[in-house]
Amino acid sequence: MSGTAHAGHPGGAAHARGVEDVDVVVVGAGFAGIGAALTLARRGRESFVVLERAGDVGGTWRDNTYPGVACDVPAHLYSFSFAPNPSWSRVFAPGAEVHAYLRAVSREVADRVRLRAEVRSARWDAAAQRWEVLSAAGRFRARALVLAAGRLTEPRPPQVEGLSSFEGPVVHSARWRGDVAWDGARVGVVGAGASAVQVVPQLARRAARLTVFARSAPWVVPRGDRAYSPAERARFAADPAAARRLREDVFAQMETGIAARHREPGELARLRARALEHLAAQVPDPALRAALTPDYEVGCKRVLLSDDFYPALQRPGVRWVPSALRRVQGRTAVAADGTRAELDALVLATGFATTAQPYAQLVTGRTGTLAQAWADGMVSHASTVVHGFPNMFVLDGPNATLGHNSAVHVIESQLGYLAGALDHLARTGGPLEVTAAAQESYTRGLDEAAAGTVWLRGGCTNWYVDPRSGRLTLLWPDTATAFRERNGTFDPAPFAA
Repeated sequence: MSGTAHAGHPGGAAHARGVEDVDVVVVGAGFAGIGAALTLARRGRESFVVLERAGDVGGTWRDNTYPGVACDVPAHLYSFSFAPNPSWSRVFAPGAEVHAYLRAVSREVADRVRLRAEVRSARWDAAAQRWEVLSAAGRFRARALVLAAGRLTEPRPPQVEGLSSFEGPVVHSARWRGDVAWDGARVGVVGAGASAVQVVPQLARRAARLTVFARSAPWVVPRGDRAYSPAERARFAADPAAARRLREDVFAQMETGIAARHREPGELARLRARALEHLAAQVPDPALRAALTPDYEVGCKRVLLSDDFYPALQRPGVRWVPSALRRVQGRTAVAADGTRAELDALVLATGFATTAQPYAQLVTGRTGTLAQAWADGMVSHASTVVHGFPNMFVLDGPNATLGHNSAVHVIESQLGYLAGALDHLARTGGPLEVTAAAQESYTRGLDEAAAGTVWLRGGCTNWYVDPRSGRLTLLWPDTATAFRERNGTFDPAPFAA
């Protein structure tokens, strides 16, 4: 791409009015943003800057520091294929280790990253054919805008009467507080999703009493985590091909999980039986086992991996309440079924704003904001570009994550698409805007592919489906392999001339 700044200069050229000109502005320094930065740096063709609102890189792995936080995808797959780490300590890496990995790989582009640079607005200037970006670190003008803000960034508190007046600390799992006296306390946990199954066993060891309020029980399968031996780590370091083979084997194994999500009877029955056998093996009490048996189809919500969640619920002083938290009065938490618990502290393991991305209201394209374009649910073409927003690319956005395999594979596929699009822009001068017809066709195809999946037909409410439209807007409803085949290479045909 042509630009006013040399590709090797970290900040681009300073404009006379205090605006820095670069070819690409990347918003966010989590997995997707760091991946974009590494891709751009290794191409060496575009000047760019990464704007990160926090004081460190790492995204969700920087923000989530609750006890027990860990990845639920094997670490050798949950990392960049072009930046392998032979030294993963465990099959499922602890959160701090994933964060350390992201910090390590980001050093290559550290001079391009602006920390504490929260984006306040991004507006397409049609006359100049540039994006005007206002941030806490200053103003930028760019040929292309890459949104890598992620979907697990804005905590979603539950709508509970009296919650704001609770007399003890209220802590969301993504905003953990180390200053709370958890030891010997009476603690309540709201939620039973991926964060809850990790933090509950840790709190169960420390709290005097622990009460878990759950609207629905999760499907849980064995985790089977273990440490890698020094010999294994040495072999991965000495023989990168061995680590690549492990990555490929894990990918292939996880890829088979899509069959159950497509409700293929045999695979669905096997997944269900695996979870029920795990429940039966770990929970001998029939009453508790019945309360922990989900009332929706396996896979409709995220299938969780844990070997210590069920045992934690059977520890003395731990109580499972199969009911949502309804209201809080002083220090008393009251569930919808009338169960009451006196609490000293409350943990909200209630997830994030996923289907309505908060950053969308800050981005204004050719005819309106991204929030307006997504008012009835997120839409895109190739899960990366959006009609009405020229030269803009969304990573880890609409239909760009997986319910059965590694999100990093999808991100790398999108990075391939981004690189091709930038090459096309360099050749043609742009602007590059996908047509409404192409976006509608792509969305219609996704809706048809999703219609029979367990995410829409499994009898649950999940965070993958937009409540405004009833569409599956977060997940790609097919294999990870199919995502790369469909969206890993840029095709200029669906774009306006």
